[in-house]
Amino acid sequence: MLHSNDNAVKTQFTPSTLNPATPVKTVTSPIEQASIGRTLVIKGEISGSESLYIDGRIEGTLTFKDHRVTVGRNGVVAANIAAREVVIMGKVTGNIECSDRVDIRSEGSLTGDIVSQRISVEDGALLRGSVQLTPSEVKQDKREKETPKSFAAVAGKSN
Repeated sequence: MLHSNDNAVKTQFTPSTLNPATPVKTVTSPIEQASIGRTLVIKGEISGSESLYIDGRIEGTLTFKDHRVTVGRNGVVAANIAAREVVIMGKVTGNIECSDRVDIRSEGSLTGDIVSQRISVEDGALLRGSVQLTPSEVKQDKREKETPKSFAAVAGKSN
């Protein structure tokens, strides 16, 4: 029969006891985001499969259907933007089509039309144009799919 000796020294191994001089690293997933710096000027069509941060000048079209486009405080964009989410802290001239949300911060300005499910405009932000809010098709589809399942579950219980 095996039994432990309660008087024995029990050593616990924690990150701080292994090497107290080494800081504990936290594991976080990096945000994949491309960046256009303050001194860059780009003219043309820009598209991608990662989020984009703009602090420079863009003229043309931006297409990031499943990702976020952020126009920084120094960003100047003269383009139509199609993205999942658009955050404006700089100046945008053009139409915006979002599948989720447009967020115009207090220091941001937009001259153009918006088509989105949600919109947020902070005090001090400038918006010149029309806003068309679209209902969430994803939520409606989920509700329609869940309803038959719940009916099936109820129907299966009553014999």
